[in-house]
Amino acid sequence: MASATYPFTAVVGMDDMRLGLLLNAISPSIGGVLVRGEKGTAKTTTVRALSALLPEVHTVTGCRFSCDPAAPDPACPDGPHEDGAAHAPRPARMVELPVGASEDRLVGALDIERALGEGVKAFEPGLLAAAHRGVLYVDEVNLLGDHLVDSLLDAAATGSSSVEREGVSVRHASRFLLVGTMNPEEGELRPQLLDRFGLTVEVAASRETEERVEVVRRRLAYDEDPAAFAAKWAAEEETLRERITAARALLPDVRLGDGALRRIAAVCAGFEVDGMRADIVTARTATALAAWAGRTDVTAEDVRQAALLSLPHRRRRAPFDAPGLDEDKLDEILRQFEDDEPEPEPDPEPEGPQDGPGDGGPGDDGPGGGEPPQGADGPGTPDVPAQRESQENAPAQQEGSAPEAQGGQGGQERPSEGGDAPAAAAADPFRTRKLDVPGLGEGADGRRSRARTAHGRTTGARRPRGALSKLHLAATVRAAAPHQRARGRSGPGLVVRRDDLREAVREGREGNLVLFVVDASGSMAARKRMGAVKGAVLSLLLDAYQRRDKIGMITFRGAGAEVALPPTSSVDVGAARLERLPTGGRTPLAAGLLQAHEVLRVERLRDPSRRPLLVVVTDGRATGGPEPLARAARAARLLAGEGTASVVVDCEAGPVRLGLAGELGRELRGPVVTLDELRADSVSALVRTVRNTSSRRAA
Repeated sequence: MASATYPFTAVVGMDDMRLGLLLNAISPSIGGVLVRGEKGTAKTTTVRALSALLPEVHTVTGCRFSCDPAAPDPACPDGPHEDGAAHAPRPARMVELPVGASEDRLVGALDIERALGEGVKAFEPGLLAAAHRGVLYVDEVNLLGDHLVDSLLDAAATGSSSVEREGVSVRHASRFLLVGTMNPEEGELRPQLLDRFGLTVEVAASRETEERVEVVRRRLAYDEDPAAFAAKWAAEEETLRERITAARALLPDVRLGDGALRRIAAVCAGFEVDGMRADIVTARTATALAAWAGRTDVTAEDVRQAALLSLPHRRRRAPFDAPGLDEDKLDEILRQFEDDEPEPEPDPEPEGPQDGPGDGGPGDDGPGGGEPPQGADGPGTPDVPAQRESQENAPAQQEGSAPEAQGGQGGQERPSEGGDAPAAAAADPFRTRKLDVPGLGEGADGRRSRARTAHGRTTGARRPRGALSKLHLAATVRAAAPHQRARGRSGPGLVVRRDDLREAVREGREGNLVLFVVDASGSMAARKRMGAVKGAVLSLLLDAYQRRDKIGMITFRGAGAEVALPPTSSVDVGAARLERLPTGGRTPLAAGLLQAHEVLRVERLRDPSRRPLLVVVTDGRATGGPEPLARAARAARLLAGEGTASVVVDCEAGPVRLGLAGELGRELRGPVVTLDELRADSVSALVRTVRNTSSRRAA
């Protein structure tokens, strides 16, 4: 294990990420920074390096909530603290919130040991208290449960944490630098949660050969002798630490004039961001930029740079919209205010962390000889990322969304089955009816199906099955109370034995694996018809995104079926694959169902607690090979026999209908809905719960 932290000034490149972190170190009221990027781009390394730069903090001796002796929290649970209370300095903490942490671990909870042993209500602080006046780091924040994200973002926004649970009512200060990192390939944060982060930066590995060489050179030197490497950069680290301290001291004197405020308001209004949080965060960021540059006036360039950090993620209105900001439009808006008021002369010192100490400027004697700093998360060359899926901000509008009537006698296959048809754009998505899996599961937290979860409403109590997960205090007391005389209790308190312990049984919602099996054959290839089908699947993808599901996609056409998208949490990738989905050829329905069976088999081995929901989008026709309908029916019965919850979206249209999708639904033992019935505002009757005769996973 390394004995020294990788130096912040030794990080090569990553200018936006380093600047965002430094601005939050200067002004934590900005609200933190979310770092989005591919794996192996020094996200974790840089965050850990920043914590070593923060100045020491003085805390009241014995206070578990790190109260500042100069201004102690009057509501501190360990207070009140007297004037002149003993205090001592300590390094600023970096507290890491693991993805699997419980809510009790984050916000704190009743101290069960003292409650049972001493009969007092005592509060056990959580990670929000430990992070006060330090850094709270959440790696893979997009995989964190929504209830945890809500709690920590509320604390970051208000500067305090309130706990009301199990008879405990506590409020304590909780001001910290919030840093979240995520890989977008693992799924996006909801727009509501994105908005709660002050700044967002995108990072990617450099494609410049010399820069990548310098990354490897520095990382290998650090791994060989961490202490010597850190010592080589100690002077640069100390200079940067002093600059952060000076900027913090200057921050209260920075003037945010009316001209700067008008620019900020015009930019936020011009990009149509929701609410007022964007204006406030941009103002705080611009002020911190001025302090970082050693100025007391906010310039137009400060506003521009602040907008580039604070607005891109707030422009993401729809879940499939990619974050970003049109810089030409930004400059056009700012040019309208060029003559409003004279701007102060810019500071001769360049702005931004890349111009600070240890960044290769004149006199920099650190390793790299003037190379711009950047680091790596691990030894060796940073990972080359998989190419990101291209996305459009909005699907193309079709002339009509109704399925096109099919030609031919008796609904026969269209001639287009002989070859590929051009890919049709998806019609506009709509709000869909809720489909869920029957029974009571135990999968990952989500919003689709009923499940036993660690969170949610308490529905009862039971004896622990293994390690005690969540104590049901009232049930435990009731179980222990009748035995107190026999146990010789002679004073206050309660004698509790292991047999008395009861854990809470809670019911919430789980996310499912929604596996789409999409018919892309020639019978679906009519342009308007396929556009409507893609619009329906896009709507279901949007629903899966909002309900925190994993999704997968199988398409079948021509001679067989293929996995267009392996199960993933990134529905953005699913939407991109759907947009480019080719159509044409015959209809190998059985191949599509069998491919779904294999995908579900493998996924059960990887994640046995996540229950699947199979959504088959087809008109029910089956062609190609011997007995295509009989083979499709056998494949459907195979899925039904394993208890897979299914729903068939019937895409058949026109005056002559064969009802083959209905036959498929009966074989799958699931409901059949039409495209019109899938809409949440449809007046047609819809089976609201996917029925499944198997009770394999039922409560």
